[in-house]
Amino acid sequence: MSILRYLAAPLAPLYGMVVRARNRGFDTHPERAIRVSVPVVSVGNLSAGGTGKTPLTLFLAQGLEAAGWTNAVLSRGYGGRREVDPMSVEADSDPRQTGDEPLLMARRLGPHRVVVGRKRHAAALRALAQRLELRCLLLDDGFQHRALHRDLDLLVLDGVRRWGDGRLLPLGDLREPVDSVRRAHALVVTRAARVPNRAEIEAWWARHGAGGPIFWVDFVIGGLRRWDTGMPAPVPLLGEGPAFAWCGLGHPEAFYADLLVAGQGWSGSHSFADHQVPSTSDLRRLQALARAEGAGWLVCTEKDAVKLNAEHARALEMPLFVAEQHVSGGDALLAWVGARLS
Repeated sequence: MSILRYLAAPLAPLYGMVVRARNRGFDTHPERAIRVSVPVVSVGNLSAGGTGKTPLTLFLAQGLEAAGWTNAVLSRGYGGRREVDPMSVEADSDPRQTGDEPLLMARRLGPHRVVVGRKRHAAALRALAQRLELRCLLLDDGFQHRALHRDLDLLVLDGVRRWGDGRLLPLGDLREPVDSVRRAHALVVTRAARVPNRAEIEAWWARHGAGGPIFWVDFVIGGLRRWDTGMPAPVPLLGEGPAFAWCGLGHPEAFYADLLVAGQGWSGSHSFADHQVPSTSDLRRLQALARAEGAGWLVCTEKDAVKLNAEHARALEMPLFVAEQHVSGGDALLAWVGARLS
């Protein structure tokens, strides 16, 4: 145990008491959760860090829209320092205002599709005012945000990391006790191809869940895109020399593993803090590390790429490619959500 966790250990029981009291308040008085005029689908998790909520939310937003369920995404916009709250996120928004994940979603989904706000009810009302034809809303990272009523709660579980050590923050990774799982209507297990024992997860869900279905999905890196020109490239990329991978994610090792699964090796890697915007000095140091590892180019995630601007471009001397990721095996989940909304 690190010294910081040792010092924080006495806070875990207090944190658990606060979370349980808050949940009891909403369980006892469900009318406290504000309802809006359209159904709300929440995509969230039990643990801190990346389980794949954002790519899954994107997948559902695109799939439901194609099926006639016009929608918008509501996000907390972690890391953003907004002057206006709530605010609509568009392709040319400043990631320092919106946060990186909402900007990534806005660039993928198009105009008036993403709204960020500390109070999701206010964000929902803004989204509904912007697109009067909306038929549903998606609540990104919403499992703990109980102040907005949701009609479907999707709980996302990283199939590799699973539920961690089962301990609450700040001692462990759990945002709330495991018995909170019973609120979820379905379990979505990500990185399913790398799950060593599905029966163990199924038993955990049967023990703690409320009887909903389990869906198994994967995140697949299907190609690369050069950051400065937008030109697509295959994965693995050959002829450019070894790659140097970097990212700023809650669990960066998942990205590095996904590259290897896609056939893209790398000679070295460097991880920034989750949501961190690298400075130009950071990029110069990054390239020095890459050269020391014999790399000829850099590769990062789409979430990292949206944080880079013209100043970063001037600091880049090595080619930078962005790994484009999509959800595989999600058709059954999409059909189930659509059926539940109908």
